[in-house]
Amino acid sequence: MKKHILEVDGIQKKYNERVILSDVYLKCETSQIIGLLGRNGSGKSTLLKIIFGLIQAPNKCIRIDSVSKNNDNNVFNEISYLSQEQFIPNHFSVKKAVSLSIGKQKISFFNNDPFIVPILGKQISQLSSGELRYLEIKIVLSNPSKFVLLDEPYNGLSPLMVDVVNEMIEANSEKKGIVITDHNYRNVIKVSTQLVLIKEGKTHYIRNNTELVEKGYLVDLELL
Repeated sequence: MKKHILEVDGIQKKYNERVILSDVYLKCETSQIIGLLGRNGSGKSTLLKIIFGLIQAPNKCIRIDSVSKNNDNNVFNEISYLSQEQFIPNHFSVKKAVSLSIGKQKISFFNNDPFIVPILGKQISQLSSGELRYLEIKIVLSNPSKFVLLDEPYNGLSPLMVDVVNEMIEANSEKKGIVITDHNYRNVIKVSTQLVLIKEGKTHYIRNNTELVEKGYLVDLELL
């Protein structure tokens, strides 16, 4: 299977003269799960939104397989994005959300899921936060894109759902590159094949967990 590479370079972003990101470099290959760590307000979500094109940044350089995507409106075909915010309208039924998002030949397989079966007859507005989040994650991961950006995927999920979502992430990483960030850093560390810490606006590639203590992200490894 051909390996695809997403590279993000030179990203800078500031709000009201406060520098959020400065000269950020990030590389993600298919089969990789990049865990993006950082304190609240460090710019993790901002970085994902810049990559996806929701936020503009001067002098950004985004490449997929060495081809520049800086001014490409078709990046949505190659990158999928799970926002922190709900993206499926409340007035939709679950079946409509699935039918609009999943190819006809894959719908039956998609719906044959212990967490999806009980909600197939419901409206989106009737779902619990965990049920809705699970549905959104599964839809985003089912997209044929080469890369997936997941922002706070574990929010509202039960421990059992978290385990299943991690299994889905790992299974999809066989053919996709995945970047994930979440306040539940333990799950991010657990599922990731490479950790990247954003500190003082810059990205730091983490070689082992002790560096998370050395760089001040964790007080003690026992917190893992």
